[in-house]
Amino acid sequence: MKYMMTYDLMESARNTNEWLGATARAMASYPAFALSMNPMVKLTAAWGEVTERTFARMVDKPDWGIRSIPGPEGQDHLIDVKKVVERPFGDLIQFFVRRREPMKRKVLLVAPMSGHYATLVRSTVTSLLPDCDVYVTDWHNARDIPVSAGKFDVEDYTLYLVDFMRELGPDTHVIAVCQPVPLTLAATAYLAAEDPDAQPRSLTLIGGPVDPDAAATEVTDFGRRVTMGQLEQTAIQRVGFMYKGAGRMVYPGLLQLQSFISMNAERHGKAFQEQILRVARGEASDHDAHNRFYDEYLAVMDMPAEFYLSTVERIFKNREIAKNEFTVNGKRVDIGAITRVAVKTVEGSKDDISAPGQCIAALALCTGLPDSKKASHLEDGAGHYGIFAGKSWRLNIRPLVLDFIDANSGDDTPDTAAKKPAAAKAKAAS
Repeated sequence: MKYMMTYDLMESARNTNEWLGATARAMASYPAFALSMNPMVKLTAAWGEVTERTFARMVDKPDWGIRSIPGPEGQDHLIDVKKVVERPFGDLIQFFVRRREPMKRKVLLVAPMSGHYATLVRSTVTSLLPDCDVYVTDWHNARDIPVSAGKFDVEDYTLYLVDFMRELGPDTHVIAVCQPVPLTLAATAYLAAEDPDAQPRSLTLIGGPVDPDAAATEVTDFGRRVTMGQLEQTAIQRVGFMYKGAGRMVYPGLLQLQSFISMNAERHGKAFQEQILRVARGEASDHDAHNRFYDEYLAVMDMPAEFYLSTVERIFKNREIAKNEFTVNGKRVDIGAITRVAVKTVEGSKDDISAPGQCIAALALCTGLPDSKKASHLEDGAGHYGIFAGKSWRLNIRPLVLDFIDANSGDDTPDTAAKKPAAAKAKAAS
């Protein structure tokens, strides 16, 4: 499978389906067909519209779409997305709020690099902006990174996070979501040993596989079942000639999307059937619930092959983080070196990606941290997405995280106006 031909074959299939959808929509939308009473004409146009949009979104990076937030005096503040640190495989960006003084809560949100763009945490960013200065890791699509930029594996990822934390300074509060949780924990431990003055104030870990063996899921079962040789042969391809990263070994986004959809194929199939009927009846819109969800869900990015393979081998198979045996550049990173960074874990009771038990394992690894600086929360009834971007995050988890940040801000606690309970602030902002 490690050939440009297979990569270009998938892209050709995607392109062909997009073209078929556009053709069906255009042909069935001729004004002359309006005279026909045959319902298949409208259904064909609707099928074409949904199909064209679906396959076009697979290669487009979504826009953040965060234009403004309301201020405490009722005025709107415009948002600018600024690059703070630029790197080949990912940037550190800031959501700069115009005409607003720097907030006392400075948050680094570590977004997943697991097939989707960082815009997956858009709603998380939006919910934090009224109360925090927000910085986000914006990972790049590997297909657009020239081979000359070199490799990027789990160690490089960890060092990127170390550099981002150093850039923001010790008054930072880090929130890691899903895939980056174990590597963010390792990056914090790395700083604790190598540059203690650059450590963040607090670390909130949300739904990540610190110890994948703590609770079985389809993801962990797959990691145990497949060998590294099988994975390399079936999942890795070379980027085709039409992109800047031509020749780079990647785990293609289209192949990842196939895996995502196959996990809930029946539900996704039903969602698209219902959307076609809504379009045919004139009940759909450009930003309806279906399009809002699938415009993000279908937008996938290629991952560097070495990053994907090293994640499976070192995090899931060898459990280097869980065993406290992770190394960077040949040097062991001791999680026990974390002695003053407050750590909180958040899990969802119905999380089928990172099941309860996998994330809270981080607290046991922090042997040098007093219990007073450890906290955990299990959100009853919440799935994976809900604990960082859904209803559970908005109503319950976000206020708890803000309270945790305030409790571990040292001398930089928010002023009197910001000291009211985070739960009340969340209600006022909703």
